Amino acid sequence: MSQQFTNWRTSTHSQGQGTCVEVGLGVDAVGVRDTKDRDGGHLAVPVRTWHRFLDCIKSGSFDR
Repeated sequence: MSQQFTNWRTSTHSQGQGTCVEVGLGVDAVGVRDTKDRDGGHLAVPVRTWHRFLDCIKSGSFDR
């Protein structure tokens, strides 16, 4: 069975320009899709992995 995602949202930092991704909530995964191609599919990321990704962003791990 395919994972269903709800409450798709974009970052408030996107300023409505349509050039970012949306994140949707699932039972045991987070969905990520392109705002310009919402019907083009999505990535499903396990919740635990998503939280680690967010922690890395917040800690500056990806900053150059």
